[in-house]
Amino acid sequence: MKIDQLDLGAFPLLLAPMEDITDSSFRQICRGFGVDLVYTEFISSEALIRDAWKSQFKLRFEACERPIGIQIFGNEIASMEKAAQIAAESGPELIDINFGCPVKKVAGKGAGAGLMNDVPKMVRMTEAIVRCTTLPVTVKTRLGWDEKQKNIVDIAERLQDVGIKALTIHGRTRAQMYTGKADWTLIGEVKNNPRMHIPIIGNGDIDSPQKAVDYFERYGVDALMIGRAAVGNPWIFSNIRTYYESGQIPPPPSATERVAICLMHLRKAVEVKGEIKGILEMRRHYANYFHSLPNFKMHRLQLLTMRSLEDIENFLLDLK
Repeated sequence: MKIDQLDLGAFPLLLAPMEDITDSSFRQICRGFGVDLVYTEFISSEALIRDAWKSQFKLRFEACERPIGIQIFGNEIASMEKAAQIAAESGPELIDINFGCPVKKVAGKGAGAGLMNDVPKMVRMTEAIVRCTTLPVTVKTRLGWDEKQKNIVDIAERLQDVGIKALTIHGRTRAQMYTGKADWTLIGEVKNNPRMHIPIIGNGDIDSPQKAVDYFERYGVDALMIGRAAVGNPWIFSNIRTYYESGQIPPPPSATERVAICLMHLRKAVEVKGEIKGILEMRRHYANYFHSLPNFKMHRLQLLTMRSLEDIENFLLDLK
């Protein structure tokens, strides 16, 4: 699959952008397990053009994370144009527009999935961003606003017509948020639409190697994007690739391997964000890293209250 000139191979696996999750430390960990393309956490266009420190920080990435896309969101076309230009100065491989975030503080203000209620504006915004940068522009969106308004087939054609180079579709409506089951039939319909010639990337409910390969082959998508299933489980990418290439599912990581990966992630998080913030943001990963270890629930609260890197390292090493 190619996104413009970016060749990601025949079976691309992508890490979904997730707020407070896909920071540089986690992106580096996932790249180590063979993910083909990563994205930043999504960045507010208004905050970026005001030079807000947090948004500027999200633009930073290491060379080992490439290829990488910077994802932006907003509800004002002029602000999104400026934000895309600022993001491009960081030197990513592509700019991605978030038309899929369903949370109220984003969609309720007419950004993210909120623009599915104003498709003409969505199209105008996309066209403006395509014109203002030389980088490939891609879009991530959903099936529609709700069950009565699943208009992704029309949206896909219109976004392609104004120049996007790839489209990622999450198989839920905005109304579903993250509940219920992702509907991949419409994703497949977009991919098999004879009018479509850009890559279509499927997203939603991919949580095992078997499901990944099944959905890839059944719906004919060009790539798979994985989000929540990778949290505390970055080896899902290498497991999926092994299953795709050999039909074999690798055994789950041992306790020793889980501790080693988690420690690597923790140390990178502290290196990138400092000890206090790095430790706080790692807390959302622990449950998935260690959910299968005997008696981990008994120790989790203790782990979540620790504030010293040395104390956490010693605690984790004792879990082996």
